[in-house]
Amino acid sequence: MLSEFLVRLTSAMEAAGVEYMVCGSVASIIHGVPRSTQDVDLVVLLTEKELPRLVAAFPEDEFYLSESAAKDAIRLQSQFNVIDLQTGWKADLIVRKNRAFSRTEFERRQRADVLGTQAWVASPEDTVLAKLEWSARSESSRQLNDVRGVISVSASSLDWDYLEQWAQALGVSELLRSIREE
Repeated sequence: MLSEFLVRLTSAMEAAGVEYMVCGSVASIIHGVPRSTQDVDLVVLLTEKELPRLVAAFPEDEFYLSESAAKDAIRLQSQFNVIDLQTGWKADLIVRKNRAFSRTEFERRQRADVLGTQAWVASPEDTVLAKLEWSARSESSRQLNDVRGVISVSASSLDWDYLEQWAQALGVSELLRSIREE
């Protein structure tokens, strides 16, 4: 069950002292409309110095985690996987990029109830922006549907000035405008 995997995942992150933020599909479910998902996406603030603690938090008889893939992800600011060997659930751990939006997005994360457990999660605005940016790169209708879901549920509480400012900076203001006009 996704909620049990999320508890194991976030507990391990917190035990390792690695700062994280639930994002992607799970964040859009929290702020928007529920849907099925195949994995959990976490942005992590991780250095090679912290990596041994993270690896130790995921025992190899319970989880798959490639330390060499994690080192590459840290160096390249990309991602690596953690897989729960018991259930098959997968987490994409995305090393936080060193760019203005990624730093701001991470600073704005919120402690929230995520499928029955307390965890750090991307704000609704940052979930929208990240989904718009991903959609612009991949032309994914699923990403845009997630954006629509977050906007339909959270529209009255969204910081539209923040959204418009960052949408402009990220080159996705036309996508945001078109969704708002629907």
